[in-house]
Amino acid sequence: MITIDEFAAVDLRTATVLSAEAHPNADRLLVLRIQVGEEERQLVAGVRAHYEPEALVGKTIVVVANLKPATLRGVESQGMMLAVKDGDDVRVLTPDGPVASGLRVS
Repeated sequence: MITIDEFAAVDLRTATVLSAEAHPNADRLLVLRIQVGEEERQLVAGVRAHYEPEALVGKTIVVVANLKPATLRGVESQGMMLAVKDGDDVRVLTPDGPVASGLRVS
C-alpha cells in the first residue's frame, strides 16, 4: 500500500501521439513521438504485438510524465504510456472523449 502523497508524486498527463514506428532493435517495442502540452517527447512502448504503429497516431493517451528517462534497446524513453492487460489482450489507456494534450489526470 502507498500513501496518497506517494500517489500524488506520479504526474499522469494526457498526450497526443504524433508518430509511431517499429523500434529498430526490438521486435516488441514501438518508438512514439508524443506531444505533452507544449513539449514533444519520445517514448518506447512494448505494444508492438498489439498495435500497428499507424493505429496509434493521433490518439490521446495517458502517460507518466515525470518518470526518469530510460534507454530501452539503445533508444531513450522520456516517460511511460499506460495500458491495461487482460490475458493476452493489451489496450492503451485513453480518455473517454476528446481532451487537450498535457492535462493532468487525477
